[in-house]
Amino acid sequence: MLWRKIESTVVEHLQSNTDKILILEGARQVGKSFIIREVGRRMFTNFHEINFILDDERDQIFKNVSSIDDFYFLLSSLYGNELGDFNDTLIFLDEIQHYPKYLTWLKFLRQDRRYRFIASGSLLGIALRHTTSIPIGSIALREMYPLDFEEFMIANGVGHDAIGEMQKAYEQEKSLPQSLHTRVMDLFRRYLLVGGMPDAVNAYLDTRNIIKVREVQAEIHTLYQDDASKYEEDANKRLLIKRIYDMVPSQMENKKKRIVARDIQDRKGDRFDQYREEFEYLLDSGITLGVNAITNPRYPLSESLKKNLIKLYLNDVGILSGLLYHNNIRPVLDTQCSVNLGAVYENVVAQELKAHGFALYYYDQRKIGEVDFLIDDYSLLCTLPIEVKSGKDYTQHSALYRLLGVKDYGIHRAIVFSNDGKVRHDGEILYMPIYYVMFLNSDATDPANIYF
Repeated sequence: MLWRKIESTVVEHLQSNTDKILILEGARQVGKSFIIREVGRRMFTNFHEINFILDDERDQIFKNVSSIDDFYFLLSSLYGNELGDFNDTLIFLDEIQHYPKYLTWLKFLRQDRRYRFIASGSLLGIALRHTTSIPIGSIALREMYPLDFEEFMIANGVGHDAIGEMQKAYEQEKSLPQSLHTRVMDLFRRYLLVGGMPDAVNAYLDTRNIIKVREVQAEIHTLYQDDASKYEEDANKRLLIKRIYDMVPSQMENKKKRIVARDIQDRKGDRFDQYREEFEYLLDSGITLGVNAITNPRYPLSESLKKNLIKLYLNDVGILSGLLYHNNIRPVLDTQCSVNLGAVYENVVAQELKAHGFALYYYDQRKIGEVDFLIDDYSLLCTLPIEVKSGKDYTQHSALYRLLGVKDYGIHRAIVFSNDGKVRHDGEILYMPIYYVMFLNSDATDPANIYF
């Protein structure tokens, strides 16, 4: 069984006194259902799972329920003596977005306290846009992502204690011993190939065969392409969603790494606003990660974003490397290979930052240039610029120097992540090995600031 950080969140919620209904949301195939099953069966005497997508494909018995009372009657007819009470019975509503009326009913299920409920949603952001009554006060939403690099390392036998020592080195701004750096970099490069989709990780652990891994990734990629047809009635809109999604890998190889509206249908006059709903689908479904442009990088960044300029990254770096390199592992594993891995490195950093709670931004200003990522630094209450380098020229970043030179922005430091294992300062710039991105966390708190 793969270790997932979010398991502790699920356990803590179900052990707490809250009667709010937890919903795990995220893209398909990231492992939501598996975690809920594992925890639910372990913690409750009676655990029952209802998959609304499977119900729709089969007898549609839950689809045709018209009231809460009818729902309870159906549960009793199906499970009979295997239903207890709120303390010993957990009902798992899987893919709840497929039947939006159940989202509305969560308020009443919570109030009744007849049984404990938990839910998952794969395209929840889209379903919530079309739900007339959202029970905000009755639910607790938690986002789940593919395995991050720390989870991948643990899956490959690296212990929690070893990762704890690595984190201490990161916090003290120290380099790892060369032998450990080499080992971690080898795992990092494998993570670029395998990614974090649980089925792909298990295929790698079971077979060490890139072909088997790519087969899993291709199935998930096709699933993501097909999902739009289930949730968008407009056929033209479905085609445009697929078109934009298919453009992401090739656009990431360009200098700007941004999809230009006129390229979507090869029409010069097209504007971003014409495709806003298509972009929102790709973001709300969780299959892409959006990075918004900032021209005024002051804290907090949310006050300065430009919604009409956005980069899209795939939600899983393994899917991206599969699309770019297919079954050829040399571009990633061979350190002497001349292939530019910039897009892959940026994608994995976007994944890590998003999974660790950061909103994603990048800097783009004509006079200064472009900086890969900006995040809010909550410890210093300022902006933290991040540059990601995959090659040997990792000290070349003129735009970052120019950005730091604008004192009015109040930026105190910047980080450059690269393959180099040495941690060092160059003025306001901190150079760190790429794998240290795993320790950037929006929830990190200075112990000195806890008590007040």
